This record gives sequence, structure tokens and C-alpha cells, in this order.
Amino acid sequence: MAFISKLKNIQHRNNSLLCIGLDTDPAKLPEFLRSHENPQAEFNRRIIEATSGIVCAYKVNTAFYEAEGERGWRAMRETRQAIASSVISIADAKRGDIGNSSERYADIFLNELKFDAVTINPYMGKDSVAPFIQSREQCAFILAVTSNPGAKDFQYLKVGRKVLYEKVIETALKWNTKKNIGFVAGATKPKELRSIRKEAPNVPLLIPGIGAQGGSVESAVRYGCDDTGHLAVINASRSILYASSGENFAEAARAEALRLRDEINFWREKFFTQ
Repeated sequence: MAFISKLKNIQHRNNSLLCIGLDTDPAKLPEFLRSHENPQAEFNRRIIEATSGIVCAYKVNTAFYEAEGERGWRAMRETRQAIASSVISIADAKRGDIGNSSERYADIFLNELKFDAVTINPYMGKDSVAPFIQSREQCAFILAVTSNPGAKDFQYLKVGRKVLYEKVIETALKWNTKKNIGFVAGATKPKELRSIRKEAPNVPLLIPGIGAQGGSVESAVRYGCDDTGHLAVINASRSILYASSGENFAEAARAEALRLRDEINFWREKFFTQ
């Protein structure tokens, strides 16, 4: 199934644009889990089990797993296996290298681990992105506008009549012949999010920055969705994962995820006819 079709299907089935970021920091796990053989994997399994019916996607930030060495890679693999095939799985790996290196990265995340999508840094150009967009069934979410303080160092530099992030979007859309490119645009940048959706009306947008980072849910929905109220993948991580540090962490995560999903749907109903 084409990536966009799969995304729309799960957004409709679960009535949800919510993505949970599994940025699982071993130092923040509940104390009672730390004696488990693989605390990261067990924590994620319980989070996924508690929330899989109310999300459209999970985003696995690979840095938190790669840093743990062999056990972390095992946790990432087990986490991916725990995500239902109907739900979008995103490897937040931010890869992008010369062609042969990118081919190996694509093989790891798309073929071996079988993620539906990978986040990509496009700085090195088309050949660094190409290995991630070979299949219509898998998506490359290209970094466009990020919410970190250093974003202004490069993303807003003038390139002719455009700024750099606008040029990235313009160029990447020319590569989108298989309709499997999306963009990452932070919820903390609503003006830019609006302009990106205008420039790319039919592509998926991965929107981090609500929750702990303080981005507006209203703006993320209003400016991030397509004209039917879909194709926005609105991510929250810490506010859900660490809603409780006790043995009820999965139940607390579900409650926070439900609250966010319902808030997102409140604004969807306000702005869009579905």
C-alpha cells in the first residue's frame, strides 16, 4: 500500500493525527523497570500496548537506542516489532550521507527494521535522499524547519528570492515522483508551517514541538493538515512518556495521549469538514 494511503487509513480508523515519540531515555524509566533484561524495550512495549488504538504513528528517536549499544539496537528492533502493521512507524534517524552510505542506512531502517518512514537531513542533496524514496510504500520525512535554537543559523539564509528551507521544499518536491516525500516542520513555527502546507498541499507533514516544547496544538492542526484534516502527523514525546514515573506509567501515558488526541480532534472539527 502506498505510504500516503496507509497514513490516511490509520488516521481515519483511529480518528487520530497523534504520533507518540518513543524518545525513551533509560535514565528516566520507572525505577521498578530497571532490573528488567531490557528496560527500554519493556517500557516501549507497555506504552504501545496502552496507546496503539488512539494514535496514527510512533516515532522512534534512534539516538536514544544507538547510544545504548547492542542492547539499544535490540530494544529498537523489539520496539519496531511491537508496533502494529496498520500503524505508521517512523525512524527518527536524521540520516543523509553520500550515496553508498545512504544506501546502507536505508537498508538498515527500511529493509531490516522495516520502518515505514525515516527522517532525512537533505544538506548533501538528491543522491543522499534517493535511497530512502525507492518504494512508494515508505516515506522520507525531509527536515525543513526545525524548532531548535540553531535553526536560524542556516534554515533562514537567503537563496535568491527564497530562504533556504523554502528552497529545500521547492527542490525536494521535484523528487517526489512516487508521492513518498514528506517534511518535518516544528509546531513552534506556525507561520512557516502555514507556508509549507501552502507550498506542499498534498504531502505528509511530521510536526514535532507540541507538549513539552510548547507548540500550539491549534496552529499545528490549522496549518499542518491538508484540506480534509489529514496528512498532519503531530508528535508528542516527553509529555506522554513521562506522564507518571510510577508503576501506572502506561495508564498515565494513555490518559495524556487521549487528552491530546481529543484536543487535536476538537480543532480538526472546528477547521475542517471530514
